[in-house]
Order: sequence, then structure tokens, then C-alpha cells
Amino acid sequence: MRYAYCILRYSFPISLTHRSAVECRPMNNPQLSVVIPVYNEEQGLQALFDRLYPALDKLGVSFEVIFVNDGSRDRSAAMLREQFQQRPDVTRVVLFNGNFGQHMAIMAGFEQSRGDCVVTLDADLQNPPEDIGLLLSKMNEGYDYVGSIRRQRNDSLWRHVASRAMNGLRERITRIKMTDQGCMFRAYHRHVIDAVNSCHEVNTFIPALAYSFARNPTEVVVGHEERAAGESKYSLYSLIRLNFDLMTGFSLVPLQMFSMLGMLIASGSGLLFLLLVLRRLIIGPEAEGLFTLFALVFFMIGITLFGIGLLGEYVGRIYQQVRHRPRYLVEAVLEQSVKGEK
Repeated sequence: MRYAYCILRYSFPISLTHRSAVECRPMNNPQLSVVIPVYNEEQGLQALFDRLYPALDKLGVSFEVIFVNDGSRDRSAAMLREQFQQRPDVTRVVLFNGNFGQHMAIMAGFEQSRGDCVVTLDADLQNPPEDIGLLLSKMNEGYDYVGSIRRQRNDSLWRHVASRAMNGLRERITRIKMTDQGCMFRAYHRHVIDAVNSCHEVNTFIPALAYSFARNPTEVVVGHEERAAGESKYSLYSLIRLNFDLMTGFSLVPLQMFSMLGMLIASGSGLLFLLLVLRRLIIGPEAEGLFTLFALVFFMIGITLFGIGLLGEYVGRIYQQVRHRPRYLVEAVLEQSVKGEK
């Protein structure tokens, strides 16, 4: 059987938050959509193809696989085109014209997805594609959001410790319960995906955003393997930035904490002033304590600068949002055309 497919190319920037008037889509929606962001994964893509499609075929459900190439600078885009040509009936490829980040790539995949259940999977094979069935089994029990907990993490010690610390801090601030926030291997019901697609936030953390819309969330333990090839795209700075986005995007608690801290410091400063006045009246002027004063001043300056930086995080998010720039730009979408459509 010969398959016809269409390549949608645009001579102007377009965001998937507004779908093109030209769509080539089958009428029957699949039961499962798998969204996979790809960024410089040339060395491991073939291993992903070899394991992903057999695992999905064994599930016995109709499915589609949506790859989103996030501006890769290696041969990832070419390999995705080749895979699309081999399995055009179940494969779709979204090609960004730049690098917009993992979460924006997943958002683009959500916009293109049609399945009743959507699973997000990283391309590095750290989460086995064979465990997709575990997520679907939980979904069939009536849950609308299934997170994952890596059974045996093969990360470095500092990443493991930093992740646990950030998880605890994030849960206290945002009240969003995710045991393993660093794992993007998750399943979402269609109504959760539709709610996420209705949001137009420039910066967001997708698992937390979806959790806020879920009515019956749960978690399941999944496997965790070493990367098939390549290196992690997340540096320490990237992880810190991600957690700043998470905490400032879903809670005002950090600002409220600094307001409370400011009140406590002001109260303490007032008491110290009264103490110094009483000491001068009773004992006399203080001759020493200059370096202690310097230490206190520097400490207060550090707290003030950190508070200003935190406030800048919120102001920066507002600034990015009000500019109304597209969250990502699509160069092309590769998908199978429907017979009879033009």
C-alpha cells in the first residue's frame, strides 16, 4: 500500500497555539499518543525506534508517535524524516526552526496530539518504552494523570541529592505533590491535555501544570536506565532555572516569605535600636563592635539583593508574557494526508 503524506512549510513564523487552516488528519482518533521531544539525539535515535515501535505494537491499541525536533544541530531531523517515511501511518514529526526548550517541544506535541491518552517520553531511553503499558494500566483504573517514579536512578550523586532537596522545597511552596519531578515519563487524559492547551503561558512546568488540572492523579514506579548515547542536556544551571520557573510560576509563597522576613527584620532592628539607646543611657557609648556591625550590614545587604532578584523573577515573567511573542516557531509538520483531501 502506498502512503501519501504532506509537508507543511510556512514562509512566515507560526505558533502551534493557533492551528493552521490546512490540516491533514485522519478522521478516527487513536487511543494513544506518544510525544517525544528530540534535541541532538542522533546517536540514540535508532535504538529508540527499534524499541519504541515494537513495544507500542504489543499494546494492542491504536497509537500515534509525535516527534518534536527542538532545533537539533546534528542529524536528528534527517533521521526523523526517514522514520516518518518508514511508518507514515503512525508517525508524525514537528520540526522547530530553533531551540525553544523541552517543555515548549512537549507543548507543541500536545497541540498536535489526537489520542484519548497522551504519554510523554524522553528520547534518551532512560525510561524504557516497554513501561508505557504500566502507565496505561493505571489510566484504565480511572486515573486521569499518572506520574512516574524512577525505580533505580542511574544519575550522579549530586543530581540525586539536588533533586530530592528541590522536590521537598517545591512541594512545600506549591503544594504540588510529585515524588520525582525530574522524570517526564507521564500519562495524561485527554481532558487534562485540552486544559493545558488552553493555557498560553510563556514559561511553565508541564507536569505541575497538568497536575493542577487533574481530578484523580497518581504515580507508578517505572524503570530507569543509563542513557543509550550522548549526554544529559540539563546542566546544574538548567535545573536551578527550571525550579525557579516552577516555584514562581505556581505560587506566591516566595514573595510572601520575604514579606514576612522583612517584617521580622524590621521588628528586630527596632528592638536592637531600643537596646542600644538603653545601653547608652545606663552604661555609656559603645566603643567596640565595628566589625560585628559590618557583618550584620553585609548580611542584610545579601538578603535584600536576593529578595530583589526573586521579585525580578516575577517581574520578568510578566514582561515575557505581555510581549505576546510566540512560544515556539514551526518550520514544518510531517504527517500522513487523508485520502481525498488536498
